[in-house]
Amino acid sequence: MAKIERKYLAHYLNATPGTEAATYERLGSDLEELSTELGAEVTTTKNILGETSVNLSSYEASASVEPFYADKASKLATFLQDIIDNRKVLDDAKTDYVEVHTWEEAVSGKYTAYKETVVVEVTSYGGDYNGYQIPFTLHFCGDRVKGKFDPTTKTFTADDAA
Repeated sequence: MAKIERKYLAHYLNATPGTEAATYERLGSDLEELSTELGAEVTTTKNILGETSVNLSSYEASASVEPFYADKASKLATFLQDIIDNRKVLDDAKTDYVEVHTWEEAVSGKYTAYKETVVVEVTSYGGDYNGYQIPFTLHFCGDRVKGKFDPTTKTFTADDAA
């Protein structure tokens, strides 16, 4: 059995939503942990026979990105600052996220990946003496698409794309 090192599950966020070409930045340089919480909707009922029925009906996935230190050269920091400055809501706070399985064998430099729309909730801003922090939470919209991601060109292609 070969365990997969954490660094091989890569996370990219589009820092320029609404533009013709996505600008994906990889999350993780200051993060010690990044987990997607699935938030499953589960109901459990017991019938008169004493049997238990469990029904999992949906997921409300989210991921907390904390800390995130703003960097002048980062388009993602610019995107987050724009959400703060303009108190953006609804579609103005949406972008896309790509999860890449780099532990799997690459085909022509591309890895299996999943792209999904997320709503970016900036939870606070400021921080301590270590630097300007903009922690945020990603709320996944449920439109997950399987495809391939090229980490060199930072482009995603859906499997069903011609």
